[in-house]
Amino acid sequence: MTKILVDGTEVDVPAEYTLLQACEAAGAEIPRFCFHERLSIAGNCRMCLVELKGAPKPVASCAYAVKDCRPGPNGEPPEVLTRSGLTKKAREGVMEFLLINHPLDCPICDQGGHCDLQDQAMAYGVDSTRYRENKRAVEEKHIGPLIRTAMNRCIHCTRCVRFLAEVAGVPDLGAIGRGEDMEITSYLEQAMASELQGNAADLCPVGALVHKPQSYNVRPWELNKTESVDVMDAVGSSIRVDTRGREVMQIEPRINEDINEEWISDKTRHCVDGLRMQRLDRPYLRENGRLRPATWSEAFGAIAARVKAADPKRIGAVVGDLAGVEEIFALRELMRALGTPNLDCRQTGAGLDPAHGRASYVFNPTIAGIEGADAILMVGANPRTEASLLNVRIRKRWRMAPLAVGVIGEAVDLTYPSHYIGAGPDSLAALARGEHSFLDTLKAAKAPLIIVGADVEPGVLAAAAKLAGDLGAVTPEWNGFGVLHTAAARVGALDLGFVPGAGGLTFAGMLEAGALDVLFNLGADERDVAPGAFLIYQGTHGDRGASRADVILPGAAYTEKNATYVNLEGRVQAANRAGFPPGDAREDWAILRALSEVLGHRLPFDSLTALRKALYAAHPHLAAVGAVEPGDVAGAVAVLAGLGDSAGGAAFASPVADFYLTNPIARASRVLAECSRLARERAGQAQPLAAAE
Repeated sequence: MTKILVDGTEVDVPAEYTLLQACEAAGAEIPRFCFHERLSIAGNCRMCLVELKGAPKPVASCAYAVKDCRPGPNGEPPEVLTRSGLTKKAREGVMEFLLINHPLDCPICDQGGHCDLQDQAMAYGVDSTRYRENKRAVEEKHIGPLIRTAMNRCIHCTRCVRFLAEVAGVPDLGAIGRGEDMEITSYLEQAMASELQGNAADLCPVGALVHKPQSYNVRPWELNKTESVDVMDAVGSSIRVDTRGREVMQIEPRINEDINEEWISDKTRHCVDGLRMQRLDRPYLRENGRLRPATWSEAFGAIAARVKAADPKRIGAVVGDLAGVEEIFALRELMRALGTPNLDCRQTGAGLDPAHGRASYVFNPTIAGIEGADAILMVGANPRTEASLLNVRIRKRWRMAPLAVGVIGEAVDLTYPSHYIGAGPDSLAALARGEHSFLDTLKAAKAPLIIVGADVEPGVLAAAAKLAGDLGAVTPEWNGFGVLHTAAARVGALDLGFVPGAGGLTFAGMLEAGALDVLFNLGADERDVAPGAFLIYQGTHGDRGASRADVILPGAAYTEKNATYVNLEGRVQAANRAGFPPGDAREDWAILRALSEVLGHRLPFDSLTALRKALYAAHPHLAAVGAVEPGDVAGAVAVLAGLGDSAGGAAFASPVADFYLTNPIARASRVLAECSRLARERAGQAQPLAAAE
């Protein structure tokens, strides 16, 4: 530790700290535009100038290390002044230069109200300018459907450039020209390709990059802000839902160092219009082959008539990707009361089973724990599309130090170097036999990590677990075996044991023609149900499940209810209600509670509080919001390894065929539909190039 004086206050800080960090440790506020804690240091804006005793001129505190400061003539600690006259004059000079070319757009700028330049101009700006020449004009850039540019406002902080190159790993933006002719632009004037590009607009300290879908729609002071969690994938990113009245206007990230740091994917951010489009706002009943609006009593009556006439063994229930723990619990209790063993939540047919232990189906190393791995093997997983923020964490680990990454599955660009081993189970078996050099890399690693896709066959899961055991990837100090989920509801449903009972049908079995007489579908829209069963669909959008349904019960989206979700690492998280569902739609657990009374099997709770009391009594770990319940990883890996090996089979295919259109909310979004179209065009253009290579 090194002693340093900041405005007369002595603090001890690590020698590697910059002056900016040391000043903040002492409680001093340092203005900045180009500096960001998660990006490399650029030293572009010079707004963070401070006076360093003994230095000939003010120094940029973001780029000046504490260890480079000289002590006083008698060995006194270095002294920094952040509020001196020299410091104030230097910052005012920098601000005057920054405002030379900046237009007076504040009344019409979407950044107004949360603009760093606006805030700092209040503190260090002057009421006049000495610059009489015309302001610089910069041509606007088309960089895609998500970000609108106003490059006249750009102050060349390069935050966007550094984020895309360092964090996202897709260097879509760069700088051309020098001095006044410098411009931030995309290469060849094309749309950006990163699935995280919206964060670049968040980082922009001025209004040069703003979110195009929200442009001219809202001001920050009009919004009510609600903390919640994302359900577009299984990562469970921390988000803030901003509403105006009953309408969700925007979704922004919240800082959570354990999960998403301060980033979110574009799908998470721009599914907002999907929350409004194609919504189910009243019950529907199919008569003479056509759906008609119905009352709740009519819908419940039709369901009761079918259920009471059916054999319990021919009644089933499936759960989709966006359901909260509360409604899954209510549906499970209702199905148990009806006496049916046909339950399943594994929409993609995965072989995960709670009977093997909780550690057999969660991401045991945790997302933050990835930074401790020194070699990674991915089996049937593509984290870039299946869990974008987890992929960001892997890239962060790769940037910290050399990291060997092996891939068995689809040959894709993960934004960091990888060793392609093969496409399917045969390659995994060959690796385990030592027929590939990457096995030596895994054996030499002190903390190897094996990431298995959640949709692989049981035999592949067993083979991966056996390899993890042989490598010593699971020790008391390191959990090197994890399952990568793609659905927000999956881990919570597995925790509740929403899988077939004795003699029960699997998800695929329940969808077959003639398998069941009655099927409850809680938001499962990724699979087609064969004709025959009386289908009760409970969901939010008129998607695939609703088009086949005989009865539709309109539910609430994740922004419209208080619900619990469990992310892929087993972390319990709470989503808070930011608005209310449209029309006659209701919260899902309340629908199931009302239906149970009509069916003659009344569920024993009348409020969300009573439901959660029963839920926590049956599953105590779900009461610990924000915590990860530790599991017996070694035991689970041993159980999986004993299930039998898989020596062959078809090549692995990611369950996420289109990153932007993975669930009913995303498919209802016009913004994400445009992103999907551009992604398909890029893929079509890349294929001939790949073939030529």
